[in-house]
Amino acid sequence: MKKVQLIAALQAFLPEAAILSSKESQIPFECDALSAYRQLPLLTVLPDTIEQIQAICKLCHQQQIPLVARGAGTGLSGGALPHEQGILLSLAKFNQILSIDTANRSARVQPGVLNLAISEAVAQYGLYYAPDPSSQIACTIGGNVAENSGGVHCLKYGLTVHNILQLKVVTADGELLTIGSQAFDSAGFDLLALMTGSEGLLGIIVEVTVKLLPNPERTQVILAAFDDVAKAGRAVADIIAAGIIPAGLEMMDKLAIQAAEAFVHAGYPLEAEAILLCEIDGNNEEVSEHIMQVHQVLENSDPISFATAQSEQQRKLFWAGRKAAFPAVGRISPDYYCMDGTIPKEHLASVLQEIQRLSKQYELPVANVFHAGDGNLHPLILYDANKPGELVKAENFGADILKLCVQVGGSITGEHGVGIEKIDQMCTQFAADELAQFHSVKAAFDPQGILNPGKAVPTLHRCAELGAMHVHHGKLPHPELERF
Repeated sequence: MKKVQLIAALQAFLPEAAILSSKESQIPFECDALSAYRQLPLLTVLPDTIEQIQAICKLCHQQQIPLVARGAGTGLSGGALPHEQGILLSLAKFNQILSIDTANRSARVQPGVLNLAISEAVAQYGLYYAPDPSSQIACTIGGNVAENSGGVHCLKYGLTVHNILQLKVVTADGELLTIGSQAFDSAGFDLLALMTGSEGLLGIIVEVTVKLLPNPERTQVILAAFDDVAKAGRAVADIIAAGIIPAGLEMMDKLAIQAAEAFVHAGYPLEAEAILLCEIDGNNEEVSEHIMQVHQVLENSDPISFATAQSEQQRKLFWAGRKAAFPAVGRISPDYYCMDGTIPKEHLASVLQEIQRLSKQYELPVANVFHAGDGNLHPLILYDANKPGELVKAENFGADILKLCVQVGGSITGEHGVGIEKIDQMCTQFAADELAQFHSVKAAFDPQGILNPGKAVPTLHRCAELGAMHVHHGKLPHPELERF
């Protein structure tokens, strides 16, 4: 179907203003926050009803037109990169909180609702939504579900998958499904978990029912500074080994500390090689007990200093520096490449040392900011895209970090997803038969492969070309799955 014919078909159920076709009108949609990759779609549509989304999916299914769903565009793996021959479906108009059920501590929201807006809406009831990515002032709940986002408090309260009850999803052929239930369990296969983190490959999320938690009686945060990154890494393991599960346990290295402090003025010690932020929450008694235990662990970890926030204002300021670390680093480098890998906590110190070695090898600085408590690393590789070859060098550096994560028993992603950024590293993480199972799941939901094609799961042919997969007698083990 030619572009003019496609526009005419869309106009049968969409207003003219909801169809963007010019280059100028579509430039805001050409990339997500991982702006190293850019691509204009054939068309962009902005529906405002579920019925319109169903009609768009039916049309794309009938005509075999690629369809990419997009939330706020804050993703960091290129997961919302448009397809040049496809339609980009923006969910920006789906931005309403539909209902709040205080008795059952849940809320029904549209996918375009901002993460932070949920907690703000339910604060009057003494409730909040726990997952809090650093981009929570801008990222949307639909995107959080698609990427299974976490945040600084995911150590105690879990990722998105642990904090949702039900989804409404439009399938590739336009069917509306309800997955999960308003209750805390549902019968049958756990399709809710399957859909969470599926990166737009299995369906388009049009409604989310989230769990809400009561605000803790008391919250305190400790800031500990170290003269060695390895010491900070060992302190993380020691805190967890002591049987303490902090609400948040975050770590930053010297470059990130200096950038954040210059940006936010959070009171971070500039002489430190690394800092830990350890937050404890709960009732008064348990917070007092755990704060004392953390103090004892830190005293044995040889810090250069540690202090407990003396007020709610200071606690928020400590966290403000951490949550502003990404934009703060952007002030000291023309460009940076944000990685996202996860490792077992006992390897934190050695992996950080190896990242520093790789930094010298590639001659590119790296700032480390990450969720230390669950081993989710976010190395920020600093480079200048205007210098020939630097982007490629940064990508190769990042690939080596992800390979390192796999080597120590970790994963190539923790919360940012695979998208297009890490698709080659999927060949390192998984064997041919495992990838074949992923493709089988994709085919069950989207047999024509129109939803977000070319993302998250590589073809077996691609892995074979990379030399990262075993090929049987010169043939791919599952050639029928190459087209996805």
